Amino acid sequence: MMYPDPSAITRVTSIGAGPIGAGWAAHFLARGYDVTAYLHDAAETDAFNSILNTAWGSLTDLGLAEGASRDRLRIVTDLKTALDGAQFVQESAPERLEIKQALYKRMGDILPASVVIGSSTSGLTMTEIQATCATPERCVIGHPFNPPYLLPLVEIVGGDHTAPDAVAWAGKFYAIAGKAPLLMKKEIPGFVATRLQEALWREALHMVANDEATPEDIDIALMNGPAPRMVSQGQCMAFHVACGAGGMATNLDQFGPALKLPWTRLEAPELTRDLRDRMVDGCNAIAGDRHFEDMAAQRDREIVAVLRALRQSRLG
Repeated sequence: MMYPDPSAITRVTSIGAGPIGAGWAAHFLARGYDVTAYLHDAAETDAFNSILNTAWGSLTDLGLAEGASRDRLRIVTDLKTALDGAQFVQESAPERLEIKQALYKRMGDILPASVVIGSSTSGLTMTEIQATCATPERCVIGHPFNPPYLLPLVEIVGGDHTAPDAVAWAGKFYAIAGKAPLLMKKEIPGFVATRLQEALWREALHMVANDEATPEDIDIALMNGPAPRMVSQGQCMAFHVACGAGGMATNLDQFGPALKLPWTRLEAPELTRDLRDRMVDGCNAIAGDRHFEDMAAQRDREIVAVLRALRQSRLG
């Protein structure tokens, strides 16, 4: 299949009204695309616009692409209308296999075979999703990190019936669209970043369950320890640089035996009602009386500040 030149794409359809779907719509608008947003129900419009409003302030602070405008957004509730003229589709429908399979079956019948479809799914595989699609070869995973309008990562992988050319095309398109694409070698549940995040999450739950730390303790430790360093170096390079000229070889030779020590418990703890309540109460205590929208706005302001600082550092 001949796919269009990724740099020639101007019209994108974003499917989904939640934080991911609306976040993707905001991202593409900020990059100067014409965006059609498909909402399952018109009643979702207010929630969609609320997310878009929050995103647009941060995106404006970061700097919009030439020609970027919210006036280039069209919201529709009919799928066929939403796909009319689309040159790329970003699907962020609910994480239910039957919903996604039915959606891909319909899209496979409506869209020209040259239009690549990227799924934001975080828990399903493309092999599962594309099972009933008549043109599965153009279907790929395009998994973002939340919020998708600020964090650059997008993890890309195909399913059993995805054409390698479609995966390669998606990588080029996402890069042109301002993302940091990661083309995965294999289809695995949770992809790369979510699996790493899940390991942190399981250990955090164990510590709360065993009265070793509170949710606040855990967030203080991460925000003031690994997190700032990871803005500059990922886990592998952080350990490589930490051991001086010897690098990773010194790290593994010196600290390798410690891997056998019981420092982590990657098997998930039982989510008892008590553990559930302690997590909820702990996070509510951290949040205090702040509203969700205020916390999201603060998060976005601080991410913008980090991205600006990185941009300035790398330019000069």
